[in-house]
Amino acid sequence: MSQTVTVTVDGEEITTEAGRTVAAALMLAAQRPAWRRTRFDHDRRGLFCGIGVCFDCLVTVNGEPALRACLIPAEEGMVIETSERGARGE
Repeated sequence: MSQTVTVTVDGEEITTEAGRTVAAALMLAAQRPAWRRTRFDHDRRGLFCGIGVCFDCLVTVNGEPALRACLIPAEEGMVIETSERGARGE
């Protein structure tokens, strides 16, 4: 049985497996494949490369802005804010 952690994403609590990255938690537990828009073209972005190179998965974690969600493990009580609240990747 795997351990779980509870994080808050844009004010909504979600539960995800311990050890998953914030990006994986957003995609799998919160069902959010996109959570920001690009600066100039306003294209939807979420996880793209998954290895921290593209910077497409930026979020604010515990008040610290512009962190790469694909590199940060989700931890109990973490507060995650996206730049596109409620993005569902329609």
